[in-house]
Amino acid sequence: MIEKFEVLYHSAVRIAADNKVIYVDPYGISKKFNDADYICITHSHFDHFSPKDIEMVRRSDSIIIITEDLYADVLKIGFKENRIVIVEPNKKYNVEGLLIETVSAYNTDKAFHPKSNGWVGYVFNLECERIYVTGDTDITPEALSVKCDLIFVPVGGTYTMNYSQAAKLVNQIKPVIAVPTHYGSVVGTNTDALDFKRLLDPKIECKIMI
Repeated sequence: MIEKFEVLYHSAVRIAADNKVIYVDPYGISKKFNDADYICITHSHFDHFSPKDIEMVRRSDSIIIITEDLYADVLKIGFKENRIVIVEPNKKYNVEGLLIETVSAYNTDKAFHPKSNGWVGYVFNLECERIYVTGDTDITPEALSVKCDLIFVPVGGTYTMNYSQAAKLVNQIKPVIAVPTHYGSVVGTNTDALDFKRLLDPKIECKIMI
């Protein structure tokens, strides 16, 4: 199923599965796709909520899934109320047939992503697989509790986990495949992805997509 996923840039994930096209945190988009059924935003930082990049992927009827703090912003960029879904951490949702779970995403040893902000990662249930896009997080009890087949996890450090912390999280969750993100542009280097791969349990396949 991995061929149905792309990391377009930084933390921007594109999923085409179950006859749905889903984008998570579109940013740095280099061409017009304009094919999104769903656009999922983990939080309000510029490299995750980018109106100009949302314009590159949205259709007129795209549904945008956001945390409450972004509601006024998505109205300003032209989303109608009936195409906006507001989510809270650690809940389950059925959004017109898309089954998602939210997972609280926050820092434990830095101040960039406070838990009180209510920011999230997403678990998608697609084609009998569970796909976890963590958002900007550290190792947390909520993240450790997730069961998934595929994980997209930040490895660049500074604002999130570094590569060794990310590998520790993934080795405890034990997915089938892990994909490193959040490096090589805003923060982190390509070496972080390689070091993450080196530290993974050999039973876990690492796919480097950036």
